[in-house]
Amino acid sequence: MGRRRVVVAIVGAGAVAAAGVVLSFLPAERGPRAARAAGTAVSTPAPADPLTGAEIERAEAVASAVSRQAMSSGRVRLLYVERGDDKDPGGSGDGWEGGSSDGGHRLAEAYLYDYGTDTLTVRTVDLAGGRVVKETVSHGVQPPPSKAEELTAAELLLAHSKLGEGVRRAYALVAGGPPRSASDLGLRGLIFTPSQEEGGAATRCATHRCMRLFVRLPGGRWLDTSRIVVDLSAKKIHVLEW
Repeated sequence: MGRRRVVVAIVGAGAVAAAGVVLSFLPAERGPRAARAAGTAVSTPAPADPLTGAEIERAEAVASAVSRQAMSSGRVRLLYVERGDDKDPGGSGDGWEGGSSDGGHRLAEAYLYDYGTDTLTVRTVDLAGGRVVKETVSHGVQPPPSKAEELTAAELLLAHSKLGEGVRRAYALVAGGPPRSASDLGLRGLIFTPSQEEGGAATRCATHRCMRLFVRLPGGRWLDTSRIVVDLSAKKIHVLEW
């Protein structure tokens, strides 16, 4: 009996050691399930709290579901997602009865832009139900540019035969070498709307989605790009005539 106990003890110890080795190579489980297993409370965002990363991903997936083909071709882009539970999504016609004020629903607004038709679509997503509860389509409305659009504008600028070479030369003077990609540049974009006095190709920006792109070099110096307008709808660069 004593020997049997020793054998069992040794086998049991070996099993624990082997399990310890196996578990040490397994990735730690994350997310709400892991938090519950560890006894950590998972807090639910209040209606007025900022959107979480998971909520933004969910809103993007729901809002873009019917536009995936156009998005894959690059004609439509999801600009960004904002919290929308402080707004009334009424008028959807599907029995929706309001946002956070009465039911505590978490809502998100996804902004999608169609560069082919220059149309802005805003879809309000009920995050709990995983559905679009309101859709607004507008022409001539230009929300602020997204970070992805700023990067696209910089890529178009670098691809320009003359202006792109000037940007690379200025960058190399302060950095010791040309930029590896547009992401090496400090970027700030503002929507451009032409005035009545401005003519030339820039007049297309009255309907197209255009931006003025400000480029910052390493060390904090800004390039003089005040005359450059990037037409995202036509994928062209316009130089203003002053």
